[in-house]
Amino acid sequence: MKAFIERAWQQGHAVMWLLSPLTLLYWLVTAFRRSAYRCGLFRSVNLPIPVIVVGNITVGGNGKTPVVIWLAKLLAKQGKRVGIISRGYGGSATEATLVQSTTPVTITGDEPKLIVANTGCLMAIGSDRIAAAQLIIAQAKADGTPLDIIISDDGLQHYRLQRDVEIAVVDGMRRFGNGKLLPMGPLREPTTRLNSVDVVICNGGQPLANEESLALVPGAAVQLSTGQTMSGSYFEQQEVIAMAGIGHPPRFFETLSKLNIATVQQIGFADHQAYTPSQLAALTTGSQCLLMTEKDAVKCQDFAQDNWYYLPVTAEVTLGATEKIFNKLKERD
Repeated sequence: MKAFIERAWQQGHAVMWLLSPLTLLYWLVTAFRRSAYRCGLFRSVNLPIPVIVVGNITVGGNGKTPVVIWLAKLLAKQGKRVGIISRGYGGSATEATLVQSTTPVTITGDEPKLIVANTGCLMAIGSDRIAAAQLIIAQAKADGTPLDIIISDDGLQHYRLQRDVEIAVVDGMRRFGNGKLLPMGPLREPTTRLNSVDVVICNGGQPLANEESLALVPGAAVQLSTGQTMSGSYFEQQEVIAMAGIGHPPRFFETLSKLNIATVQQIGFADHQAYTPSQLAALTTGSQCLLMTEKDAVKCQDFAQDNWYYLPVTAEVTLGATEKIFNKLKERD
């Protein structure tokens, strides 16, 4: 069913028109909600430090997490102490919870663990992003090094939280599918919403004139059980099973192809899917190796086998995005 819906969103299907009443209802509710916050009918919260929201207007993975990591490192280089908040999708936490290296991924979800591992930033998750932000602000003060800025991983539609900079990440290959709102299409908000954000970052494909480009550059593969990096030619002599539990698994498989890593099988899982040791062990036989994304790796690090590897990627964003972000932040100073 999920595969059918995704194809219908991208390629169109007459049956989707049966959902038009629900799409109209969705539009009415979301439009009213946004207007209610803008006119003050609903109360929003202004935090004492600047907030940058990194989100999107479509469902599914667009590359937000690599952008959050890139941005956190960029701000840290400028001498800023950065805090990060997230809903923590895929985790069990509901109340505001600090994400630490020892916090089980079953509580945090995969993306927060990945972000903390790559940035070392103070981070909190929870269904209430305001409470999560207040938690890390208080924790930073208790540590004696107050936060300078907060990044919200996702939350473009979370209008209760006021923000100083909005960054929208767009999948440059899939773009906006059939251009319809949920559930007829993949859009959370109309494409006109992009006219009001401060930076639009295009992940892959050909960026439009008003978009900054993002490239996800793969690094050396890493063996999960030892942390050892592997040479580029290592997988030439291996039978590789590739797996990806991300918003758009084909993106990972295409990356492997560009690296000339031949795979005997490609397995896509649902985004944020939890794994069991027996489930992943059954994917390979004999001397085959299992190659996954870093987002998958954080969920199975504790029971990794010696033939499991992951491929990290680093976001490279055009200079124009940096300039737009810093210019917008100056407006608050």
